[in-house]
Amino acid sequence: MTQSYAILDDRCVLGLSGPDARSFLQGLITNDVDSLTADGALYAALLTPQGKFLHDFFLLTLEDGLAIESDAARKDDLICRLTMYRLRADVTIEDLSDRYRVAALWGGAPDDMPTGPNSVRLYPDPRLTDLGWRALVEGDSGDDELFGGGWRRESPDAYDARRIAFGVPDGGRDLLIDKTFALEANFEELHGVDFEKGCFVGQENTARQKHRGAVRKRFMRVDIEGPPPPPDTPIMHGDREAGTMRSSVAQSGIAVLRLEQIEKSAKSGEPLIAGDARLTPIKPAWANY
Repeated sequence: MTQSYAILDDRCVLGLSGPDARSFLQGLITNDVDSLTADGALYAALLTPQGKFLHDFFLLTLEDGLAIESDAARKDDLICRLTMYRLRADVTIEDLSDRYRVAALWGGAPDDMPTGPNSVRLYPDPRLTDLGWRALVEGDSGDDELFGGGWRRESPDAYDARRIAFGVPDGGRDLLIDKTFALEANFEELHGVDFEKGCFVGQENTARQKHRGAVRKRFMRVDIEGPPPPPDTPIMHGDREAGTMRSSVAQSGIAVLRLEQIEKSAKSGEPLIAGDARLTPIKPAWANY
C-alpha cells in the first residue's frame, strides 16, 4: 500500500498545562483521561448536560501538558467552554495552532512511520486501526519535505474518502451541534466514551440511553447512485423521513439514519431517496448495533 499523508488545515491544536489539567478534563469529557499514555491518544467529546454533542477531539500528551486536536472552525467556542468550566482549577489554556500542523497518515506500519526533518508527535488514530495514524508537526519545513522520502502527499479529500469508506463520521462535518447524541454518532464503538470512568458532563443521559437500548438513529456510510446530495438533504423511505444526509466525497457519504426505516427499506426493497439520488446504507464492519 502506498504510504500517504494529508495536511488537515481544518484542525487546530490547543494546549492545557498546569497541575490540574488532567483532573479538570476528567470531570468534563466522555473518555478516561487517566488512561492516556505518552505514546497514544484518546478520542473524546464534550457534551451538553443533556448528553448532546458540542465538540469532539483527540487528546494527547506534550512535554509540558496536554494537547487537544479539534475542529479549527469552532476553536473559539471550545476555548470559551473550557474556560467557563475551569473555575478555580489551576489550568492554562492556550492556542498552539501557530506552532503545530495536523496531518493524517495511512499505508505504513508502525516501524516505518516517518520522522522527517521536523519534530513530529505521532500517534495511532484511537477510533479505528484502519484509519492509520495522525501527527502534530512542529516546524516550518515545506510540505514536500514534511515526512521525508517515500511518503506521498494527498489532498484532504483523499483522507475524507478513506474516513467515509470506513463509515466514521467527522465532528466538524457530520455531527449536529446540540442535537446529536453521543451514542448515535458511534462514540462507544469508536472508543470515544468510557462508562467506567465516573461522571462527565452529559453522563447520566448517555448511560441511560446505553442501558435502555434507546439509540434509534445512527451515523453510517451510504453509497450514492446519482448526484451526491448536499448536507441536510432529507432522506426519504417512501413518504417517511428516514434521516438526513451529511458529508460526502464522490459517490459515498455519511448520513444519520433511523434504524427502523433502514430495516423497513431492506425488507420492502423500496430504496432510500435523497434529492435525485438513491442511497444504499453500508453497516460498517466494526459496528455492533
